[in-house]
Amino acid sequence: MSIFVIDDHPLMREAVVMLLRRLRASTQVVELERLASVSRAIAEHGEPELVCLDLKLPDTNGVSGVREVRQMLPDTSLIVLSASPASDYEDLSREAGADAYVEKSAGAAQIARVLREFLADEPEDENAPTIPEKLSKRQKQLLVMLDRGLSNRDIAEQLQISEHTVKVHLWRLFRRLNVKSRSQASHLARTAGLLEL
Repeated sequence: MSIFVIDDHPLMREAVVMLLRRLRASTQVVELERLASVSRAIAEHGEPELVCLDLKLPDTNGVSGVREVRQMLPDTSLIVLSASPASDYEDLSREAGADAYVEKSAGAAQIARVLREFLADEPEDENAPTIPEKLSKRQKQLLVMLDRGLSNRDIAEQLQISEHTVKVHLWRLFRRLNVKSRSQASHLARTAGLLEL
């Protein structure tokens, strides 16, 4: 798996790459200066597990880059790292498909904290589902809804969140349980007694 860092400022790009290498030394980090290079990078390196995207690139306008990356990579985590204040672009970026928005001025510690959230390492035994000691209330809600066979759209309506946010929550839940699908998550929830809210 790889991580794409898309930023036309070499200094900022290198700083993010250094942070990523410190957090996950084993992962290949691909540096790109513009959005036009993404499809070639996917062809060369496969789909990344994470994209760190600067909003203001030579070939983007507003949040157009977020929309384009989301269209090309619907299941990849997408973090916007921007010099623009969150008050200007965070809501627009999330609506366009970003999973997180971080101001570049937040500093290395804050940026690393957000990156770490999206780089949670897999459990050692890749095939065995994991029964966590404690799930959040939202994760338990999701398991109950999965067990009832609700679609992402149904879950989004019930929880009053976007479908994209549902996908992010499910992705994190599946990683936490070390399962690959809704049916595996549901089966584990039933057998491990995780359906009591």
